[in-house]
Amino acid sequence: MKEKLEDYALSKSAQKQSDGIKVGLVGCGSMGQEIAVLVSKSGIELTFIEVSEKRIANAFMKMEEQIEEVISHWGMTSGDKRAIMSRINGSTNYEDLADCNIVIEAINTKKWVPNQPVRKEVFKKIEKVVSSDCVIISNASTIVISDLAVVLKRPCRAVGVHFLSPVLATKIIEVNRCISTNDEAIEKVYRFARMIGKDIIKVYGSPGNISTRLIVPMINEACGLLMEGVSTVEEIDKTMKIGYGMLRGPFSMADRIGLDKLTKWMEGLYNEYGDIRYKTSPLIRRMVRAGMLGRKSGEGFYYYENGKKIQKTGSLFNLGHKQKLF
Repeated sequence: MKEKLEDYALSKSAQKQSDGIKVGLVGCGSMGQEIAVLVSKSGIELTFIEVSEKRIANAFMKMEEQIEEVISHWGMTSGDKRAIMSRINGSTNYEDLADCNIVIEAINTKKWVPNQPVRKEVFKKIEKVVSSDCVIISNASTIVISDLAVVLKRPCRAVGVHFLSPVLATKIIEVNRCISTNDEAIEKVYRFARMIGKDIIKVYGSPGNISTRLIVPMINEACGLLMEGVSTVEEIDKTMKIGYGMLRGPFSMADRIGLDKLTKWMEGLYNEYGDIRYKTSPLIRRMVRAGMLGRKSGEGFYYYENGKKIQKTGSLFNLGHKQKLF
C-alpha cells in the first residue's frame, strides 16, 4: 500500500457539517482509537464508551500521540489536531450514546476466552439507549454478525464492519450484512463508509469476511514451510513481496497484526468452519506463550528496535534467539 499525503491530511468534508451523522463507539483500545481519529478527521462527532475514567484518559493520550505522529510526517497541522480532538468525547455511561445514528462495538478482550457473550451484552446495552433507527455495528473479525443480532429486539439494524489496519491509510472497508439486516441499515452504513473516505467491499454473512479468511491460511502455510525447513523467514517473505507484489510477506504481516490477535482470528475461524487451514500453527502458539507478539512487543518473527525491523539469526528451535530459551 503506497501511503500518500492526502491519506492523512484533514479531509475537505471535515470542513462541512457531518450531514446529521453522529457516531458512538464502545471500546477505545488501539483499534477503537484509530477508528475514532478517522471518524473525527472526516468531520463527524464521536462519543466513545470505556469502563473507567482512567481508560478514557489513556485513550485520549494515545489518540493525541497518534495524531502527533501524523503531523510530524504528513500534511496535518496542530490546528487540525485541535479540531479532531474537539469532536471526540469519552464517557463511562451508555446513556451518552442516545443521540447517535451509528454505534460501533470495538471491544478488545485480552482474555483467552470466547468474547461473543461479551459482545452480545454490549449489543443489548447499546439498544437500550439508542433510537429505533440507529444502526449497531460490530468490528469483530471472525464472529458471525447474525449471532450477535439475535439478542436485539430489532436484529435488522445489525451490521458487521471490518476496519483494516492501519485504519487511516487503508482505503477499503469490509461491510458484512446478515440475513436479518435490512436495506435501510446497510445503506446508512454504506453512506457512512463513503463519508470517511472508504471504498466498500460488500460481504454476505461470512465470519472472517474476505481479508481474514485469506490471510490466516497463508500465514499458517508459511509457518508450515518454516517448520519443515523448506526456507527461512526472510526468503519466504521475499518470495511473496517480490514474486507476487505484496506489500508485506506473511511473517511481516503476522508481526504487524500481532500474534495474539492473529491467534484469536484463527481460533474463531477454526471454531466456525472446523477447517484445518484455520487451526493455529503450533509455532505461533509457542511464540505467543513466550510473549513474542510481533511489533508491539518488540519481537515476533523479527526483532523491532525504534520501529525498525531486524532479521533474526538464531535457530527456529529457540524461536530465533541466539541463546536457548529452555
